[in-house]
Amino acid sequence: MKKIVGKVHLWLGFTSGLVVFVISITGCLLAFEWELRGLVNGSWYYTEPKANVQPLPPSVLRPIAEKQFPGKVANGISYQGGKYSTVVQFYGGDPEYYYQVFMDPYTGKVLKVWNAENDFFRFILDGHFYLWLPDHIGQPIVAYATLIFFVMLVTGLILWWPKNKAARKQRFSIKWDAKWRRKNYDLHNVLGFYAMFIALVLVITGLVWGFQWWSNSLYYATSGGKSLDDAIYATSDTTAYTKEYAVEKATDMAWNQVRQHMPEGAGISVYFAATKNAPISVTINHRPGTYYKTDNYQFDQYTLKPLKEDGPYAGFYKDAGFGDKLRRMNYDIHTGAVLALPGKILMFFASLICASLPITGIYIWWGRRKKGKPSLKKRIYQQAAL
Repeated sequence: MKKIVGKVHLWLGFTSGLVVFVISITGCLLAFEWELRGLVNGSWYYTEPKANVQPLPPSVLRPIAEKQFPGKVANGISYQGGKYSTVVQFYGGDPEYYYQVFMDPYTGKVLKVWNAENDFFRFILDGHFYLWLPDHIGQPIVAYATLIFFVMLVTGLILWWPKNKAARKQRFSIKWDAKWRRKNYDLHNVLGFYAMFIALVLVITGLVWGFQWWSNSLYYATSGGKSLDDAIYATSDTTAYTKEYAVEKATDMAWNQVRQHMPEGAGISVYFAATKNAPISVTINHRPGTYYKTDNYQFDQYTLKPLKEDGPYAGFYKDAGFGDKLRRMNYDIHTGAVLALPGKILMFFASLICASLPITGIYIWWGRRKKGKPSLKKRIYQQAAL
C-alpha cells in the first residue's frame, strides 16, 4: 500500500511541483503586503490625524478623485481610520482596470494616484492566482495544482507515518550531522510534517477561490446546510424617486449616519449606488488591515430607509453564524491576518516550507535514482568478472 501511495505522491509532485513553488513563494510576499506597502509608500499611505477636525464627506472627495481619471466613475471611498489615508476606488471590466486615489481625508489633497498595472504586489497577486497567464488559463491550473497539493499532503502523511517507536524518534527531528542526502530527506519529511496542518489551512481556504463546488460545499458544511445561492441582496425602490433627489446628499447622509456607530480606530467605507435600483452601502471595519470584522449597512438611495440582506456578508459581524463568520474570515485566515502579526509570520514560514517541498522532493527522487545505478567503477569490475 505504501508503494502505491509513494508512486501517487511522486507523480503528483512532478505534475504540480513548479506551480506549488510559485504559489508558495508569492504567498510569502503577500502575507506582509499591508506592512510592506506602508513601509515603502509611507509618504502617501499615512496621514497625520488632526484633533477635533472631521474628515471631508464623500461628496467633496469623490469629484476631486474623479478629476484624476476623466470619464471614469468612482465606485467607493474607504476611510481607513487612524493614521491611514483615505482611498477612492475605481474598478471595472471590458477592459479591466483598477485604480486608487490616496487622499488626505481632512484637506482633500491628492497624495498618490495608483494604477494596478504598475504595482509590484498586483504583479505578485497575478502570479499567485493566475501564474501571470490569462485568467481563464492560469486560474484552473492554480486551482487543480492546489487540489493536487491537498492530496500530496495526505499521501505525504501516510508515507511519513512511522512503523514503530524506534522510527518515530527519527521522524520529529532533523539529523544535522548526517550527510547532505539524509539531511535533505529529513528537511522534506520533518518540515513537511510540522507545516502540514498550516498548509492544509492554506489549501482549504485557497480552494474557496479555486472551485465553486468547493466553496459551496464548505459553506454548506459549516453553516448548517445554508446555500450561497440563497443570498438576498438589497435593492432601492425606484418609485420613490423625486426631482429634488440628489444622490450625493443621500450618500453623505448615509455615511454620516453610520459614522455615529463607529468605535475609535475603526475604518468606514462607502460604496456608491452604481445603478438606479442599487443601494448605498456603508461598512464599518473594526480592524483596518483585515476584512472580516465588518458591520455592513444598506440604504435605499432615494429614501435612506435601512434595507435588509441575507448572506455571509450581510449585517453585523457579531450577529453572523459560524459558517458566515468563517466565510468572512477566509481571506484573513489564508494570509494569517486574523491572528495579526504572529499569524502572518506563521503563514509566511508555512508557505516557505511548502515552496521547499517540491525542491527537496525532487532531490530525494534524484538521489534514489542515482543510488539504484552502480557507479562506473563498479560496472567495469562487474563486466571484467563476466
